[in-house]
Formats: sequence, C-alpha cells, structure tokens
Amino acid sequence: MTGRLILRVAAAVLGVVVVGAGLADAHTKASSGTGPRDKLHLIAPADPGGGWDSVAREIQSAVDAHGLSRTTEVLNVPGAGGTIGLSRLANQSGQDNELMMTGAVMTGSIQTTDSRVTLDDATPVARLADDYEAVVVPADSPFHTVQDLMNAWRRSPGSVAVGGGSAGGTDHLFAGMLLREAGVDISKLNYIAYSGGGEVVTGLLDGGLDVGVSSYQEFAGQIEAGNLRPLGISSEHRLDGIDIPTFVEQGVDATLANWRGVIAPPGISPEQRAELERIVEQVHGTDQWQQAVRRNGWQDTFQTGAEFEGFLESETARIKGISEELGLS
Repeated sequence: MTGRLILRVAAAVLGVVVVGAGLADAHTKASSGTGPRDKLHLIAPADPGGGWDSVAREIQSAVDAHGLSRTTEVLNVPGAGGTIGLSRLANQSGQDNELMMTGAVMTGSIQTTDSRVTLDDATPVARLADDYEAVVVPADSPFHTVQDLMNAWRRSPGSVAVGGGSAGGTDHLFAGMLLREAGVDISKLNYIAYSGGGEVVTGLLDGGLDVGVSSYQEFAGQIEAGNLRPLGISSEHRLDGIDIPTFVEQGVDATLANWRGVIAPPGISPEQRAELERIVEQVHGTDQWQQAVRRNGWQDTFQTGAEFEGFLESETARIKGISEELGLS
C-alpha cells in the first residue's frame, strides 16, 4: 500500500427525496415551467451520509421550510472526489434548476485524477461555509497525541494505515501535510481513499485503519460515543463548541480549510444564474441554515458573484500548488 493511492470509485447511488412545499415565504413566485422555483435539483457528488450530502440536505430543509421551490430533489452521484458528478453537471448545459455541491475536495481531486472536466466547465453560484479536518484514531489506539502519530511515522510510515476521502481531496492533502511536518518522505504515506466518510468510520471501528481524516461532523457521533478519539483539528484557532486542540497549538504547523459551495451547469443565462443566487441567498438568511452552520461547526464564509469567482480562481491555484508539492499531481 505504501506510496500508492487507492481510489475507490463507487457505482453511482441514486438517493431521491421529493418534498412538496408551499410558496408563502418565497420572494419570487414559482414559474409554471421547470425552473428552480418549480423543481430544484440538488446534486451531492458523494455517497449518502457524507459531507456534500449533508450540505445538500441542509439546503433542502431550508428551501422546503420557506417555500423557496415547489419541490426539491437530492441526487447522489458519488465517485472520484466529486469529478464524476462534475462530469454529469457539465453535460447538463442550460439546465437552470440544478445546483451541485462542490468544494476543496473536488478542487484537489481534479488535480489528482487529471480530470478533463474542471470547475471552469460549470457556473459558479455561491460559497457557503468552511469546514475543517479532524484527525481521529480508535479509542484503544496507542496514539494519544499527534506526536505519538508522528513518531510512528518516523519509525515505519508504511505501517500506519490512514483513511480518508477521495485521492487528492482535503483529507489526503492534510494527511500529507502532517507527514511532511513529521519529516517523512510524502511518497511513503499509506493512504486508503474512500468515497465517503461513513466508510472511513467503519474502517476505524473494524480495525482496518489506524488513523482517519475527515470533517469533524463525519466523526462527531462516534467521538461523543467514546468509540473514536480526536488528535487534532486543522483550523488555525480553536472552534467554538468543539473541544479539540488545533495542530498549531500542539506545535505542528499545519492548517487547512475545507470550503463548501454550490455550482450550476454551464450555458445558463445571466438572469438564470441570478435567480439561483437569489435562492441560495434566501437559504443563507434562514434560521434553518444558520442553525446548521452552528450545529456542524462550520464557519460562515458566504460569497456570490465576482467575489466567489475570484475565490475559486485563487483557491484552484492554491490547491494545485499543495498537490504538486506533495507529489499528488
């Protein structure tokens, strides 16, 4: 396993939830056709239960509660760090009633998988929030601190099985950053890539993994149950409501944000893009969404328009640089 990337691409799983909702709170009346106010498709390019799926369903909850669309549908299209879903979206040119979840994981996977489809083939809509990487071990692990993990890496890096999301995603990048901080050749990272956080948890609990890397929310339930133990979190400062030390405060210079956002198919008009932005802005202003941000430990970084486009450009360059530095692209 040492030095090799294991990319497990699951077959696409269709998860559809259709919920009717009134339009009393909508600021724009639903059209009589199939626009986003009539039926809104939310695409999660990952398995049910994962980070993108959670974001999609939080959006769905807010849309339904406030009647921002007549019906909503969540579609799961997992695999290859979101690039399978991205390829599907790129083929839906002109469809103005689709929003797909995206983020730093997809940006990294585009680099690692050498995807022919990139974020340039989609329409930017909004940046929603930032999440952070938690590094956890089973409750009976001999690793009690990040220094214990680093010492094990220094002794025998290949003997430590690290599991996380798709190859080249933020989980993989952050594991590589920690290995680099331990002074170990990045090519010796024993990283096992999964299509969703649920599989990482299973690997940790059944003994197949020594270390797991994913968003805090993926592990929160098992941490609270005492089955997993956190070693640290990738934010620069401690997060409100999450009692996990940062790696910085433990003397390890490693931070990484996992941003979450939404994009639409290519080929939609400026007016259609503006309508999707209005819907997402309305979602952002709801109590349901703000409660979700607090509940999931996210940081509100909402952006639309030119500001979001500029962020995408700089973020793509940043992730590309990290990937190249770590030998992942």
